Amino acid sequence: MDYVALEKLLDKSNGSIYKLVILASRRALEIAEGQPKLVEGNSSLKPSTIALQEIAAGKVTAKKIKPKE
Repeated sequence: MDYVALEKLLDKSNGSIYKLVILASRRALEIAEGQPKLVEGNSSLKPSTIALQEIAAGKVTAKKIKPKE
């Protein structure tokens, strides 16, 4: 799984490219720091690619935060 469609990724981030970028960058940083990968993949892949694959597979999701009233 090398290519991940943007449409599939946007569905996982509530249609927000901003949320997608933040989610992917935070997860990629965790992977780079040694956290275990949640999907099977080639060890030569970059952490950012692995993070996007995890998001596409539904293994990593963004939390929905309720606004304070």
